[in-house]
Amino acid sequence: MRIPLARPSTGLAWVLALVTLLVSALPASASAPGGSRTSPVVTTAQGSLHGQTKGQAQEFLGIPYAAPPVGDLRFRPPQQPERWAGLREATRQAPACLQFSPFGLRDPQAVSEDCLYLDVYHPRTAPAGAKLPVVFWMHGGGYSQGTGTQFGGRTMAETTNSVVVSINYRLGQLGYLTLPDLSKDNALRSGSWGLMDQIAALKWTRENIAAFGGNPGNITISGQSAGSGSVCAMLASPKAAGLFTRAILQSGPCTLLQAPDRARAEREGRAFAAQAGCSDSATIAACLRAARGPDLMNAARTLPTSGPAFGDRLLPTQPSQSIGSGNWNKVPVLIGSTRAEGRTFVALTQPNLTAQQYTDQITSNYGPASAQVLERYPLSNYPSPYLALSAVLTDSTFACHTYWSAQTFSRQVPTYAYEFDDPNSPTLYGAQVPGLDESNAHSAELAYLHDFTMGDRLLTPVQVKLANRMKRYWAAFARLGTPQVPGQTPWFATAGQHTVLTLNPEADTLSTRFAADHQCGFWKGLPSPLTQSS
Repeated sequence: MRIPLARPSTGLAWVLALVTLLVSALPASASAPGGSRTSPVVTTAQGSLHGQTKGQAQEFLGIPYAAPPVGDLRFRPPQQPERWAGLREATRQAPACLQFSPFGLRDPQAVSEDCLYLDVYHPRTAPAGAKLPVVFWMHGGGYSQGTGTQFGGRTMAETTNSVVVSINYRLGQLGYLTLPDLSKDNALRSGSWGLMDQIAALKWTRENIAAFGGNPGNITISGQSAGSGSVCAMLASPKAAGLFTRAILQSGPCTLLQAPDRARAEREGRAFAAQAGCSDSATIAACLRAARGPDLMNAARTLPTSGPAFGDRLLPTQPSQSIGSGNWNKVPVLIGSTRAEGRTFVALTQPNLTAQQYTDQITSNYGPASAQVLERYPLSNYPSPYLALSAVLTDSTFACHTYWSAQTFSRQVPTYAYEFDDPNSPTLYGAQVPGLDESNAHSAELAYLHDFTMGDRLLTPVQVKLANRMKRYWAAFARLGTPQVPGQTPWFATAGQHTVLTLNPEADTLSTRFAADHQCGFWKGLPSPLTQSS
């Protein structure tokens, strides 16, 4: 699926890749009198870990949840990590997985194919016998970039008395490559190695999180953008059944981030293999496993991945179809988007958009319906063509698909919907375009929920208060399945009138105007700018 946009400038192709998808026990540790841990040590199934204390939390970084997927293990399901003797230092984060889009890291050299690690953050102290809720985070980035190490969980852990797990998973075609030549020898007959990684990390968390004070029976899977698409896949995958108890989807509704079917994924896989110099069917698997990582990354520059494919034993059906039919891993859902999602994509592809280009873009995207769109979104209503096209993309894609997804979920499970709205929010580091207002754009909420390292500036004191409220909402949902926090605005399920909580620095408000504000009734009757690739 694609949202047609003008071709981006050189070096910004990552945007299209992104849009295309669009404690049963206390931690085992040395303790001072009174229960204050002075030397954070935990013991997992693989061995003992030595972490570090920061503030009122402890963090254990760079924990292997699977064997390095290198050599003969490339393009294979994740294998169990090896055990180690003695005490393993867990005070430094592991490298990011190889990046298949040229954006997303402050240090683009801190990458490796040996990248299947996770970080765990938990409160420094906890009452005896604690079983704390666990938030399991999967980063976004178009299935082609990013890393879990950008999403620290220390503040969430110490503010909400919960445990946070943030993971890496294989990206690009190293994580998602559907070819029978590669998948014929695995029981799932799947090439969605990144999804397999995520499920392996989730299983590791269930098996080991009690050592960190977490409750293995109360894990909330969460993600943003492609990470939210990964949540969709887990909701639909029979291999993830029973591994989690709640789900949080941020800026990635399942009807928007559609998975390719197996036939399309195989065509894309063969095109990629040929681009990488591996077209001989007799040797294609060996050729791809022997290729240099940088060569595979270069082959993917013009052939971005579409993420996990459906039609195999790992993901039998399209996640949105599974959810719509009621055949999915049903758990309570928290789902939402930012007020102006589309600004990120327009800013990075068409920052100098003219009035004529706006009209041409609408005509290209909507064809016979373009006159109706231009009547609903006339340039006279906006300060600039940039903001006009941003509004069109926001409403027709992320906002209304989030609203419709929330409606579908709410007919089956308790569902809580939100909209993030801070008109002064930070933007992504490296993505700022001088002179353009990118507040409330895609990814704007991340700095409020995590110790996020990719924001372009620190939060103000007023924004920190909003961030703390958001963390408490999210943690309450993880703890009890309902985001009710004493002293904060009541957040009711989005049933009946389809209420949505607006998260704003001044005050959080519950409203039924979301669909009207984003003109979802109008978009429901029109073709979407999303087009399925053939």
